Amino acid sequence: MSSDFNQDARRLRNAVEPVAAGVYFAPEAHTAYEELGFAGSPVTHEGAARPEMTSYFTSRSACMGQVSGEVVAAAFGCFNPKAVVPAVEAGWQIVSRKVILDARERGATTMLARVLGDRPEGIDRVTGLLKRAGAAARWEARPIYGGLRSLGFPGNPLGDMWRAADLLREHRGDSHVITWAVGGVDAVEILLLTEQYWGLPARSYAPTRGWVTADMDAGFERLEKRGLMTGEEQITDVGRAFREEIEVRTDELERPILDALGDDLAELLSHLDAWSEAIVAANSYPKRISGIYNIGGGPHFGSGLTVDTAASLYESKK
Repeated sequence: MSSDFNQDARRLRNAVEPVAAGVYFAPEAHTAYEELGFAGSPVTHEGAARPEMTSYFTSRSACMGQVSGEVVAAAFGCFNPKAVVPAVEAGWQIVSRKVILDARERGATTMLARVLGDRPEGIDRVTGLLKRAGAAARWEARPIYGGLRSLGFPGNPLGDMWRAADLLREHRGDSHVITWAVGGVDAVEILLLTEQYWGLPARSYAPTRGWVTADMDAGFERLEKRGLMTGEEQITDVGRAFREEIEVRTDELERPILDALGDDLAELLSHLDAWSEAIVAANSYPKRISGIYNIGGGPHFGSGLTVDTAASLYESKK
C-alpha cells in the first residue's frame, strides 16, 4: 500500500467534508426545514446546531427518490433501522421530494454565501476540479452518489460547487459502507470499533446512530469473540489493525477520483481547506477533534496487517 496515496485520499475527504456537509448544521438549512413543518435543531454543541433527524433522513435521502425508510437505512448503513424507518415515514407526510430537495439546496448555498461570499476566489476552478473527479468515480453499489448524479447541477456558482463536493463526500461514504460490510462487521460493530479508532470513549458515538445499550452489549460480545475487543470493551491491536484496513480499502475504492485529480490535488486542497476552516469557524460545521480522522493510523499504518491477516494473527496468539 502507498501511505502517500492514503494520506492524499484522507486529506481530500477531510477538506470536502465541511463544504459538503455544512448543510446538516447550517442555521439556514434548519430554518428552511422548520418553515416546511419539521422540528428545529434539538441541540447546539460546540456552537453548531445539530440536525433534527426526521429532516436529516428525509433531505439527505431524497436524491434517491421518495424512497421508504428501509431503503434509506440500507443506503446510510450505520443507523438503526428502528430509528430511520419511522422518521422517513413521518418526513414524507410533511413534504414532497422536490420541496425538500429545494430547501436543502437553498439552505446549503445560503450558508456558503454567508461564510464565503457569493463568488469566492477560485470557485470556477474548484468546481471544475470537483466535477472532473466526480465524473471519474465508479457508480456500482453507490446509491447515494448515484442519486445525487441524477439531480444534475443547480446552475449557479455556489450550488454547482456544493453539489460537486457532495458527490465526492457521498461517494466515499458509499465506498466505506461497501468496505466494512465486505469486511464482515455490522453497523453496531463498525461504530464501536470506530469510536476507539478515533480516540473517543467506548459507547460515545454509536448511540448517535440510534443504537441502544442492548445493541452495544451484543456488539461488544461479538467483537470480543473475534479478538477485536477485550472483555473490558477496549479495542485490541488486532481490532485497530482491522479498522485501519477498512479505511485503507475505502481509500483504494476512491483511487479513480485521486487519479483524475492528479497533480491538481494540491491546488484543490488549498481552496477547500481554507473554505472548510471558515465554515467551521462560522459554526456551520462542528469543530473537528484535532487529528480525529487520522488517529487510527498509528503504528499499524503500512504494517501489512489486513482484514484477512488480522484474523489469522489473532488465531495464532490464542
